[in-house]
Amino acid sequence: MNRPLALIVALLVGAPSLPADNAAMEKRLSRALKLYPDADADKNGALSQDEALKYVEKHPELKTLLEARMGGSGAPQPPSPTTSDLPSGPRVFVCAHSFMIFTAMLLPPLAEAAGIGHQDAGRQMLGGSRVIQHWDLPEEKNKAKAALREGKVDVLTLSPHLLLPDEGIDQFAKLGLDKNPKLRVLVQASWPARDGVEDKGFLNEKRNEATAESLRRMHDSFHASWLKALEEQVRRLNAAVGQVSVFIVPVCDAVIALRQRIAAGTAPGLTKQTDLFRDNLGHPLPPLAALVSYCHFACIHGRSPAGLPVPAELKDYPNAGELNRLLQQLAWEAVTHYPLSGVQADAGKTATQP
Repeated sequence: MNRPLALIVALLVGAPSLPADNAAMEKRLSRALKLYPDADADKNGALSQDEALKYVEKHPELKTLLEARMGGSGAPQPPSPTTSDLPSGPRVFVCAHSFMIFTAMLLPPLAEAAGIGHQDAGRQMLGGSRVIQHWDLPEEKNKAKAALREGKVDVLTLSPHLLLPDEGIDQFAKLGLDKNPKLRVLVQASWPARDGVEDKGFLNEKRNEATAESLRRMHDSFHASWLKALEEQVRRLNAAVGQVSVFIVPVCDAVIALRQRIAAGTAPGLTKQTDLFRDNLGHPLPPLAALVSYCHFACIHGRSPAGLPVPAELKDYPNAGELNRLLQQLAWEAVTHYPLSGVQADAGKTATQP
């Protein structure tokens, strides 16, 4: 196995160093399969080295984050400092598709910078998935179900796809609340793939033609259709469980607000819409990934992310400090202006306040 591939696989499964032999690599691959079951392309129950590499290549949002962890030298970065001396935060499980899975890597350093000892309850990814596809995974591969059954999750984040209602949201919420009545389920309202254009021939560069008016129309159309359906499902679900435990993270609103700033020329360090998107579908570049993660931080912890330091992924961007402050502001505004987020503007604390 060549060194670049070994590095990618090692980082994919969270290994601090390269495995020393084939047996160790097989163990790493087995762990990776549990984290990313859809990487098993031939569905034979085992993950090969080639399948691992192809999976990372297929999901550029993972590759970008892994390369950031490797650093410019091409070597894995040392593990982050221990958080044992920090107050324990909620146990967070991220169950996601590719428009959200990166939050599992970006949220821990945000929490630590805010003085919170992040507790990673696990992660599970299926590319392009509905939540019901996660629910339907075989028991031996379903890390989300296992963690919920053991009562080891305080916050479960989910990312539905286009087709709603999504029965998987209901199933996970009911299972989790049965084992932990204080569980909070946060459902991400993502941004429209391909800007809501059904034509798969849509090109990323087309986004650069967006105006304040076209972005407003996109926002209103998205709210009136997909988001309305999600809101109706969440309200029904909360009524069914007899308590308000399921919330929506209004990522879509924050993304549109940032795109409007870019169109107006008031987003520091960002000059065009494609500064946010890696490809035609709409996978995020670092500024967009940071914005989404700030939205999740606000909903998980009930605090504004204002004052958190510039993430490593943004340090090389022009005017990184100003850009970071704008992303924090837009995330907090989106979350606090959206009732189903469960966060109010008068929640008080910023991220850096004790």
